[in-house]
Amino acid sequence: MRAQTYLRELLKPFLDEYGLQWTAGTTLEPPRDKRFGDLATNMAFTLSKTAGKNPRQICQDMEQRLKLLGDPRLAMVETAGPGFLNFTLAPAFWQQGILVILEQGDLYGQSDLGGGRRVQVEFVSANPTGPLHIGHGRGAALGDSLARILRFMGHSVTTEYYLNDAGRQMRLLGASVLARYQELLGQHVVFPEDGYKGDYIRGLAQGLLDRDGERLAEWPEQEALDRAREYAMDRILAGIRQDLQDFRVEHQVWFSESDLIREGAVERTLEQLRMDGLAYDQDGALWFASTRYGDDKDRVLRKSDGSLTYLASDIAYHADKFARGFDLVVDIWGADHHGYVGRMKAAAQALGRVPEDLQVILVQLVNLLRAGEQIAMSTRAGEFETLADVCAEVGTDAARFIFLSRKSDSHLDFDLELVKRQTMDNPVYYVQYAHARIHSLLAKAAETGVDLLQPTPEILALLDGEADLELLKSLDQFGDVLVSASATLSPHHLSHYLLDLAGKLHRYYTTHPVLAAGSPELVQARLAMCRAVAQVLRSGLDLLGVAAPQKM
Repeated sequence: MRAQTYLRELLKPFLDEYGLQWTAGTTLEPPRDKRFGDLATNMAFTLSKTAGKNPRQICQDMEQRLKLLGDPRLAMVETAGPGFLNFTLAPAFWQQGILVILEQGDLYGQSDLGGGRRVQVEFVSANPTGPLHIGHGRGAALGDSLARILRFMGHSVTTEYYLNDAGRQMRLLGASVLARYQELLGQHVVFPEDGYKGDYIRGLAQGLLDRDGERLAEWPEQEALDRAREYAMDRILAGIRQDLQDFRVEHQVWFSESDLIREGAVERTLEQLRMDGLAYDQDGALWFASTRYGDDKDRVLRKSDGSLTYLASDIAYHADKFARGFDLVVDIWGADHHGYVGRMKAAAQALGRVPEDLQVILVQLVNLLRAGEQIAMSTRAGEFETLADVCAEVGTDAARFIFLSRKSDSHLDFDLELVKRQTMDNPVYYVQYAHARIHSLLAKAAETGVDLLQPTPEILALLDGEADLELLKSLDQFGDVLVSASATLSPHHLSHYLLDLAGKLHRYYTTHPVLAAGSPELVQARLAMCRAVAQVLRSGLDLLGVAAPQKM
């Protein structure tokens, strides 16, 4: 991040000369081949048309002017290819990063990039019809980590859980629990065809019987169904809240769909769409004219039997979100909702927003394995591994890190046996052990009477080997990774970075003695660099919601 900032400032006068600014197409990044320096830019291509010169000529002009500056931080600048400018920074620049990290501590890498932009992240939002499973866990880790990163990068973030506590699935939950309740009373009942069959339903029925006794058997059917539904939903929701708390996930707002309907928000939204000419009646139903915004067909809002579709409630819900003043709304959904994205983007536009104000992140399924063998799961049949059970077996740290180890729209294999092993094959262990390894080193230093001194530029100058500079350059990239993760709403960039940094630390540790480095000055230099690595590992893990243990 320091390197990017420094070079942008160095190059800014050239942009100012032509009245230009950095654009999305202007890059400043490490070249694929390290022989071409630390960073390279295609800036000359951006300037070419305005300057009336070919990119290579512009690069050569820039190269000469930069060399004349004589900045000691810039070791080399050279023109390459048809118009790229390559930069090599002096070792002292990278060494200086250690002082910055140790001084800033937990604030290192933090940015005001978001400028206080108000963002809402809605995630998990599972129907309260059963315990959270590992698919919910992946979305929970993603949403929570994304909120942490966005806040760290200067956004004002609100996290929210949308309670789908109205509609057919809730009615099926009540019917399923009531049927098991009646079975406990010795009654012969026909279990609902699409009902929930897990053992937890029997547990809920027993709890209902323990609380209310046999009196529900004498109540009118609808009252008994409502009682069973409310009891089951309250119990399940309490479990969901506890599971999320144990998983280190915070939802600041719990928003109820039934409240939305009861307070008339859905009807008001539908009426507004009708007044705006965006909803119309046809064949006894109310339709949303979503094709005006690129959807492949118009969508039903109210069916001919008078019942509302999910879309009607969802549009009203998003109208409420935008009315609360959020600049950006982020929805995290299961991958099976892929076809729903277009109509919700259309809804955002119908509500007066641009499509980019609503970002949808799709989360692919998790294949749960045990020693390479897949575990079959079906929520309705009651055959699934709950998030609580998985965390009890492998730990919250392992579960969160594995969930965040791949891009959210990629399938994820989660092998329970692998993540329990304390070996370098286990990704979360690999990163956490790098942090613990450094703290073990610091403890040993204290035991042997080595004091941790404030490093000076003269001492840090000893870190001039290839492996030293590789680690130092990785530390500098922390801020760039966070910028990328926040801009693309992709926390997996951070987990990949931490794995890479941990790998560099492990390799360095095995090839470069620290306490036995030789001179006291070199010992201090290497200890300072290790402390900086530990700081970045700890900060990065915290943004993923993963602990950074000092002992393992």
